Amino acid sequence: MTSRPSTSRIWPLFALNFFMADMQSGIGPFVGVFLQERGWASGLIGTAMTIGNVAGMLITTPIGGFIDSSRNKRLWVVIPGICVVAASAIILISQNFWAVTFSQVAQSLASAAIVPAVTGITLGIAKQKGFNALNGRNQAYNHAGNMAGAALSGYLGYKFGYVAVFALAAVFGAIAIACVLMIPAKAIDDRAARGSKEDDSKAPPDAMTMLLKHKALLVLALALALFHLGNAAIVPLYGLAAVAEGQANGPSFVATTVVIAQGVMIVTSLIAMKAASKRNYWPVILVSFTFLPIRGVLAFFVTGWWGVVPMQVLDGIGTGLQTVAVPGMVARALNGTGRINLGQGAVITVQGVGASLSPALGGWIAQWIGYGPTFLLLGGFGLASIALWLAFGAAVRKY
Repeated sequence: MTSRPSTSRIWPLFALNFFMADMQSGIGPFVGVFLQERGWASGLIGTAMTIGNVAGMLITTPIGGFIDSSRNKRLWVVIPGICVVAASAIILISQNFWAVTFSQVAQSLASAAIVPAVTGITLGIAKQKGFNALNGRNQAYNHAGNMAGAALSGYLGYKFGYVAVFALAAVFGAIAIACVLMIPAKAIDDRAARGSKEDDSKAPPDAMTMLLKHKALLVLALALALFHLGNAAIVPLYGLAAVAEGQANGPSFVATTVVIAQGVMIVTSLIAMKAASKRNYWPVILVSFTFLPIRGVLAFFVTGWWGVVPMQVLDGIGTGLQTVAVPGMVARALNGTGRINLGQGAVITVQGVGASLSPALGGWIAQWIGYGPTFLLLGGFGLASIALWLAFGAAVRKY
């Protein structure tokens, strides 16, 4: 890359990252307390969310391949935007189990497509040389969007109820669609967007075979799967525990947890960008794993408003590091293969196994033994990720 991308390409990309926040998390953080207030048990809530997560997990790798071969990268942001609008509308119309489950499937499809799509667009604009810096700034804007969206959701939910929360998610999705269409199609280099040195689109690769042959990415995917098996359920369960004990108002409590975490992630993502540019992504990801067991212990001892700030600061640090380091490591490891977005999809798919099972696992265990012991169990998965990352350090340290 010989020059910085022009403003006409960059500000719509930053705006997209800001407003796409609800494509990734969407109404997810609010669904649990919304359903709990309507009489749903924690196990059934976790089951509906898990079905949606499994659907997203299954589609993530094929979507990565489609994005690699697509000549219209922007389309893969438009489709998730439509899914977010549909998910918000469905859950407002009906709280039937299958309607709620279908809304979670739509949300998961959006989450599955948006990360590799925006990664591809960013690579297509900045090329490999400029990717780390531009991706770091992307993540800062994304976390700022999450923070603003959560704050608005908390205020609107408190004033007007959950209808306003879900309507806001639909509005963010529509604005994100408009933002990506403002990026000039010719500004996105299709070959650079998939990390290819040659136009090899006629030979679509096998994602899982590629992942199994690339030891570093396989270790990354498995370590992330263990991490998210514990991490994905902690925030929803923490909110359920506080609301169930009458310690907090549902919308405002959930919004506060998200705002704090995302605010920390803005700073953390920029720090991760700087750290990776000086060394590599291995220590950044190692540090990110350490915060899950600490959060599990903290959640065991403190629930309600007293624990929100330290819990979410720790979450913001760990997750903020990963949002920069994971796509950066995949892009660096697969540079020149033409398979970067497929690799992103494959890693996210394996990671998604853990994230998909986490709500049901946490929900049912909490129903059986209570919230406190469940937090300790979920935090323990962070220790497993650390052990795996250290055991195979030789394979992943160079990235």
